[in-house]
Parts: sequence; C-alpha cells; structure tokens
Amino acid sequence: QVQLVESGGGLVQPGGSLRLSCAASGSISRFNVMGWYRQAPGKQRELVAVITTGGNTNYAESVKGRFTISRDNAKNTVYLQMNSLKVEDTAVYYCNVESYIGTRHDYWGQGTQVTVSS
Repeated sequence: QVQLVESGGGLVQPGGSLRLSCAASGSISRFNVMGWYRQAPGKQRELVAVITTGGNTNYAESVKGRFTISRDNAKNTVYLQMNSLKVEDTAVYYCNVESYIGTRHDYWGQGTQVTVSS
C-alpha cells in the first residue's frame, strides 16, 4: 500500500532547470533510502541520485555538480533539483524508495518525463 507520487517533469531548454518531487505514503521503515533513477529510450535504467534518512548522498558521475538531491523526512518527500540540463538528461525519471521492514522492499513511482530540447 506504499504509494509514490511524482511531479515536476516537463520540457525544458538546454541549460534550464527543473525540480522533481516525490511524496511517499504508507508504511516505510524509519531508516530508508529515497532516490531517483532514469531510463532513456533503448537504454537501461540507471541511478541518478539517492539519499538516506541521515542525509548521505550518492550521485551518478554524469550529474555531479548539476543535480542536487534532498529530502524532507517529516513529509517522506524526496526532491531532485536539476540545473544546467543537457539533452542527454532526457529520460523518464522514476522515484524509488528502499524500505527495510523485515527485509528490503523497493517501491517505484510511475515515472515522470523530462525532455531537454531546444
């Protein structure tokens, strides 16, 4: 019954910015990992950025210095601020939550399209 609601995707020009949001609801472990993955047409899904409850982060090398992941633990919401967007950032972005109740459980959002084009 865990649900993830994503928002913020859209069309933006190269060099522009977008901010993605993902709000999680339902039973999620106190310690968890929230993050963003993306998948471009014909390519495998890849990690973009993740953040733990404690604030530790990990970024794909391709987005370091441009994207910033953050979270609001009280709201169970994760954000992805995307700056200096490039055409190659075009993909469907998926929110992910790793919850640990008994064992690891992964939950995924439906995905939000990000298109970077002039």
